[in-house]
Amino acid sequence: QVQLVESGGGPVQVGGSLKLSCVASGYTSSMNSVAWFRQAPGKEREWVASIWTGWSNTDYADSVKGRFTISKDNAKNTMYLQMNMLKPEDTAVYYCAAVETPYVTSGVKYWGQGTQVTVST
Repeated sequence: QVQLVESGGGPVQVGGSLKLSCVASGYTSSMNSVAWFRQAPGKEREWVASIWTGWSNTDYADSVKGRFTISKDNAKNTMYLQMNMLKPEDTAVYYCAAVETPYVTSGVKYWGQGTQVTVST
């Protein structure tokens, strides 16, 4: 069992930055990767970024590439999502996920509760 708790969301203006955190507890070493997903109102949940637990390779959705950075601190069992140059279309609930199969929601084994990010002009 893995528990994930996100924090760091909130309101931000266009062009601003936020850093999300996700603290993991439980049998975290069992997961191949951890990831961030997001869900905007009226839209399906979508993959944002992944980091592999074994060797820290990362990957990003095209919509956030160059603006978002995923990282992790193994000593703290914490994953981060640094979000820069935020746009209104980044407004969503952001979810931390422990993943067996990357990139797709069906591959997520554990979800966090989500944290709201609202980007306004």
